[in-house]
Amino acid sequence: MSVSQGAIKKQSEAKLSVSKEKNPRGVLLTTALMAGYSMIYMDKNMISTAIIPIAEQFQLTTSQTGLIMSLFFLGYSLMQIPGGWLADKIGYKKVLMLSLSLITIFSFAFGLVGSLLMFILIRFLAGIGHAGYPPSCSKGIAENFPKKRRTFVQSLILSTSGIGGILAFVIGARLIDLNWHYAYYALGTMFAISLLLVAFLVPNSHQTAKTKIEKKQVSFKSVISNRNVIILFVAMLLANVAFYGNMSWLPTFLKTKFSLSISTVGIILAVNAIGGTLASIFAGVLLTKYFVGKEKLLLMCCSVISSLLFLGLVFSNSLSLSIAFLYVLTFLLTTIFVGIFSWPHKILPEKVIGSSIGIVNTGGTLGGFIAPMAFGALISMAGGSFSIVFITLAIAVVICGLVILTVKTEK
Repeated sequence: MSVSQGAIKKQSEAKLSVSKEKNPRGVLLTTALMAGYSMIYMDKNMISTAIIPIAEQFQLTTSQTGLIMSLFFLGYSLMQIPGGWLADKIGYKKVLMLSLSLITIFSFAFGLVGSLLMFILIRFLAGIGHAGYPPSCSKGIAENFPKKRRTFVQSLILSTSGIGGILAFVIGARLIDLNWHYAYYALGTMFAISLLLVAFLVPNSHQTAKTKIEKKQVSFKSVISNRNVIILFVAMLLANVAFYGNMSWLPTFLKTKFSLSISTVGIILAVNAIGGTLASIFAGVLLTKYFVGKEKLLLMCCSVISSLLFLGLVFSNSLSLSIAFLYVLTFLLTTIFVGIFSWPHKILPEKVIGSSIGIVNTGGTLGGFIAPMAFGALISMAGGSFSIVFITLAIAVVICGLVILTVKTEK
């Protein structure tokens, strides 16, 4: 590259950075993405409560209900990488709208069906719809915010995991108590509203990577074979085995072990979701202000403590102590998730953020696919005992921390 070309590129990037800092569209973009993500997480959380009356009504075993929850993540996993690639190629807004449109349709459809086969099929298709949303959000963040702000904005958007949990365990649980069909009709309506917000508030993609200034392209092959991308893929898989293994069976675990009603379980998990929201925002602050370059130390500590808390859930027979363990555990697991998910913004080029996040999050969705189904089978084999599940989760989260230590960062 000649000196004049370098100067032109630097000047162009400086102007882009200033425009990103001052552009009020960033606020509207963040609002719309958070609304859609809240619904994404509401859907993920609500199924673990809805599955209780569904299992009772249709006389399903834990293996069958685990299959319903897992097939969602299979569809999710299969389309994550294509979804990220599409976000890089055709623009994040188009993929966001396609994703929300599909989820809206399949949310209504889930409320209408009444057989095991159809439950499995529709949750699989809903997973395909979900797959395009996370990488497209990350691509939108990369295109509309300067690099130094992306980790915090990403953590802010991921804080909707708590908001979605609150909606699922307060509104969703109460509707499920009345009639689980109503809960999915309401969910479909809220997804439709989120689709409208994205349509009107999210700006169209700008293709800075395709200008004449930037002739050098980064191939998809180089992204998928990148050492750090592979490591983060494995770490995210293990983290989500812990996260979704815990989330998928918590309602049933609490209801069974402590003889609680669905509404009471909903209240406990709604408060837990508030903690998840705060944890996501707090994690963003830690990663951008206090642990820059020390991400490994933070995430490894979170992994070890999380493992001990999983074991605490196994051996505690006190409801209050189990709830305390749960709340701290959620805080730590959320920090791990945000740390892994936002890391590509620091170590990979903007033009391939969609693809890289798609690959990394595929590890997460595979973890979500494996956990409910495998643990449902383990619970059946153990005669209804949840101990083996939480011991396995304790092991998985420690291995996750060890994998994180192998991420290569610039000194």
